[in-house]
Amino acid sequence: MFKQKLFISSHAPFFHNGASIRGRSFNTMLAALPAVLMGIYQYGLPAIAVISLSISSALIWELLMNLAMKRDISIGDGNAAVIGLIFSMMMPATTPWWAVITGTLIAIVIGKQIWGGIGCNPLNPALVAIAIITIAWKDIVDFDQALVDYNLGFNMIYPLGELKRFGASLVTNNDIKGLFMGMQVGGIGSAFGLGLVIGGVYLLLRGMIRWEISISFLAGIYLTALFFHQADPLKYADPLFHIVTGFTLLAAFFLITEDSSSPVNFIPMILFGIIAGVMTVLIRNIGAYADGTVFAVLLMNVANPLLDKIKPVALGKGGVHA
Repeated sequence: MFKQKLFISSHAPFFHNGASIRGRSFNTMLAALPAVLMGIYQYGLPAIAVISLSISSALIWELLMNLAMKRDISIGDGNAAVIGLIFSMMMPATTPWWAVITGTLIAIVIGKQIWGGIGCNPLNPALVAIAIITIAWKDIVDFDQALVDYNLGFNMIYPLGELKRFGASLVTNNDIKGLFMGMQVGGIGSAFGLGLVIGGVYLLLRGMIRWEISISFLAGIYLTALFFHQADPLKYADPLFHIVTGFTLLAAFFLITEDSSSPVNFIPMILFGIIAGVMTVLIRNIGAYADGTVFAVLLMNVANPLLDKIKPVALGKGGVHA
């Protein structure tokens, strides 16, 4: 037998910044708290019931999938709780219990676990659930119908629905400041713009989300809405109206920035956000749905792998060497 030298190698020491999935989940839920508390203040116990059932059922579906697929128990990382919370923030406070459980089932099983679990999902799980419910049971997310029995002291007509039916000239709920402060009907945690911005800024400062995606998304909405408004001010609302209504601010900081379904490179992030913003306004203004945010972001989730192939040329690559 030949005498051979064995070369033993080891990786260089790496620095860990202390970040964890559990910590990220906790910070995301903390950032969502201002908007959620406003929803609870406005809609009371029904809102608490929807949020509680959504989070708890998401955790149960996660646990059952872990057991069925013989994976490590992952409910402790908080990701399923975040998915349940985000899903509940987009739903009206009057959502029936079976719709909440069905939504979290779709989000956890179809939106996340069948792809391999956290980090493997190509689509935002909460958006997968809300999209299917919107298509299958559209009356559940019809905020005008669902919240008709509430009287909160302001115009109880869904702003984007009113815009869709009557055009910008007849929209009465167009006080931008009031809309931004939550004086509008909508999802439990999606109507209070100030709270969502506070939460978004917190996530940006903590490095949990990338500003490139959030800012480019809002810029895409603003510029596209401005183009439509300039073309026909009586039919199409001004850009700020689109910014402070619907799921816009929730998407900018909590939906479109989801890690596994968004790009990691600079140019793809900018394109990802801008195109999603453009499609959101296109669906709102000339599409079939009052709010196109959900479908716009999901479409960009599908395009994400292609966009992320856009990378700067490596230094020295392609050059002529002597």
